[in-house]
Amino acid sequence: MVYLMGIDVGTTGAKALLINEAGEVVASATVEYPMYTPQPQWAEQDPQDWWQATGESIGRVLAESEASTDQVVGVGLTGQMHGLVLLDKDGAVLRPCIMWNDQRTSSECAWITDKVGPKRVLQLTGNPVLPGFTAPKIAWVREHEPEVYEKATQVLLPKDYIRYRLTGEFATEVSGASGTSLFDVGRRRWSKEMLEALDIPAEWLPECHESPVVSGHISKTAAEATGLKAGTPVVGGGGDQAAQAVGSGITETGLVSVTVGTSGVVFASTDEFVVEPEGLLHAFCHAVPNKWHLMGVMLSAGGSFRWFRDTLGRMEKEIASLIGKDPYELLTKEAARAPVGSEGLIFLPYLTGERTPYPDPNARGVFMGLTLRHDKAHLGRSVLEGVAYGLRDSLELMKDLELEIRQIRASGGGARSALWRQILADVFDTELVVINVTEGAAYGAALLAGVGAGVYTDVAEACQQTVKVVQRTEPVKENAALYGEFYPVYRALYAALKPSFDQVSQIVTQHATGGTE
Repeated sequence: MVYLMGIDVGTTGAKALLINEAGEVVASATVEYPMYTPQPQWAEQDPQDWWQATGESIGRVLAESEASTDQVVGVGLTGQMHGLVLLDKDGAVLRPCIMWNDQRTSSECAWITDKVGPKRVLQLTGNPVLPGFTAPKIAWVREHEPEVYEKATQVLLPKDYIRYRLTGEFATEVSGASGTSLFDVGRRRWSKEMLEALDIPAEWLPECHESPVVSGHISKTAAEATGLKAGTPVVGGGGDQAAQAVGSGITETGLVSVTVGTSGVVFASTDEFVVEPEGLLHAFCHAVPNKWHLMGVMLSAGGSFRWFRDTLGRMEKEIASLIGKDPYELLTKEAARAPVGSEGLIFLPYLTGERTPYPDPNARGVFMGLTLRHDKAHLGRSVLEGVAYGLRDSLELMKDLELEIRQIRASGGGARSALWRQILADVFDTELVVINVTEGAAYGAALLAGVGAGVYTDVAEACQQTVKVVQRTEPVKENAALYGEFYPVYRALYAALKPSFDQVSQIVTQHATGGTE
């Protein structure tokens, strides 16, 4: 028996996962670490915390599984994207990592966009320059921390820092590199044009591999720290969403994944580099060689229903704790009492602003259509339906690009609800399936390790052998037709309310700061 390990350097913790060659999970462990917010809109982490948590999670998995280290034949890496780790000439970390959710770089994003040109940025990188991406963070350090910038000799992403600690190699892979604003996504290589325009030294960037390619081997020092065997191959791995897509079997055009976690992600594999003309969808290299992907992100998917639970479902929370049930189970049971379409009550799920298709931090949540007939059941169902409409926005953008969508694979906490699965299938008017894999990105990283180690011929074979459909939800014709009538109403609301969103945001900001015009 041989085993494969996936390591996920996430936002809240480092996860190690061990699977066998049949894809069965043998052991899993997660060790958490803190996130620091030294100023408003800042988000940072200490890379040393990642390393300590990674070593501990690996140790726990090896102990739990009782697997011999000789049997672990490959390691794959995944994790949070976009974060900036700067090293000096000795490989020491120069400052805390500026994370994906850090928002300090708005002016740098504007500068880069003006310098290169918005259309050219899209042509080269597949995406607009966003505050979460890596390049504007480098520019920010150059402007605000010149003493740090002068000492820098290496730029790494979070998972690639862990690769460096495991192998001693400076390396990355194409899916993670795609989120830096420094990568030529169509040609799958660093962009000389972007680097020269931004005056960033090319030698600062690590060698870039395809995701299943071996990028290094466990060093003797790392073996002593983690318990893994020295010489074990470590593959490129993937960014968290690309690796999760591999773990869901999304390796060919026509298959789409919808993840309903706190945020919502719609992910589609493509056979060629396709860019949404306005940059409303992310276009990145896939973790599958010679494939790309399109991705839409909504910020408050499951987060909207959690808000509903915490504000309007307190009674259900108390009852659930007394009878040993999940409060979501009680709330969805109540929501099921309301009819399809919630009798015209429509919820806009913009509780933390929005990203796709409206990159607007001022967007706000709205209940529209309230009448005396509506009760908590209607409110709950309208939240579930509003999130489904929001996810459909990304699907519609993909359809506009003539992308085939023949099956949607659902994952995340929202996919556990039979009611929500049915609503999603009906709103999408497409079959929705659930698969046997629930371990997310770490599982995909382990499969990529299996390809690099020769356990599987390629990524497609790895997924075919391990990822299976276990449940199907077909759309109900009548429900889909009704949602088809309500969806254009939902779509029209953002445009109608945007001026009000902006005005409300301005008023709130003025009063919060005590300012006046």
